Amino acid sequence: MTVLLLFPLLLPFVVPPLARRAERCLAPAAALWVLTLAAVALAGGSLTALGALVLTGLLKLPVLAAFGELIHPLRTPWDAVAVPSAAASVGLLVVGAWTLTRSALRQARAVRAAHAEAARRPVAGDLCVIDSPYPDAFALPGRPARVVVTTAMIRSLGPTEREVLFAHERAHNAGRHHYFLATAELAAHCHPALRAVRTSIRFAAERAADEAAAAAVGDRRLAARAIARAALAVGARRPERPVVAPAATTGPVPRRVAALLAGPPPRAHRAAPWIAALLALCATAAAGASVTGLVAFHHDVEVAQGEAAH
Repeated sequence: MTVLLLFPLLLPFVVPPLARRAERCLAPAAALWVLTLAAVALAGGSLTALGALVLTGLLKLPVLAAFGELIHPLRTPWDAVAVPSAAASVGLLVVGAWTLTRSALRQARAVRAAHAEAARRPVAGDLCVIDSPYPDAFALPGRPARVVVTTAMIRSLGPTEREVLFAHERAHNAGRHHYFLATAELAAHCHPALRAVRTSIRFAAERAADEAAAAAVGDRRLAARAIARAALAVGARRPERPVVAPAATTGPVPRRVAALLAGPPPRAHRAAPWIAALLALCATAAAGASVTGLVAFHHDVEVAQGEAAH
């Protein structure tokens, strides 16, 4: 059982190279879905495995074994490391829960503050203009969803470039990309290897919005120029905005601009099915191993309780 529970903890380390490959081979919208679903399955598998390791170690303790009505010692393949593994798992779960709670509270406050700021500003449809000397623009999720842009950003772009920027941010809101970003953030706190997958998910969300903006204005070169100029206007400054509020100026902008200039993504890259299949296999293996490990753990507990034969 312990060996099975190692798979959900080790498989996430295999996924980041596949995620980077998926960025190049899959269409942006498809990559966004595939990577997010894989991250959810891998995060769930790792949490389940850590939980099972914690329970295994706890039931090794005489007090908790008596509380669990164990009449025989709980047998595991690695009895010598059961309690240390449980202690390490508890530490990992506590650290993950603490960092996730802090991040969630910080992001919730940031979203509320952004909505409060937008509510005090004049709006035109879904567009909210904030008077600021710092160029910025982002898609603010919620009800209502807004496209927030500063006056400095408006002055930095020409009329057609502004249309690209607005189309990009509207694509984020229309595609509900904030849900993908929030899911990626959650997964990244469940396993350290999934932080790289979070980066790939963010990149896929921006690429999907890039393609939507290019289609909306009907000019890929204009879209590339607008995104590049907006990023140059922001410069090295890191605007304070919620993580779940995507923006055209985030991520590896040169790669995104190059992708726009290279032409529409191919409908079917020859490696795309293999990359998607490998990601699905990793996610399925992690989920399957964690569930199988839990079933085996439950059987071991029943044996220790005298309710089942070994």
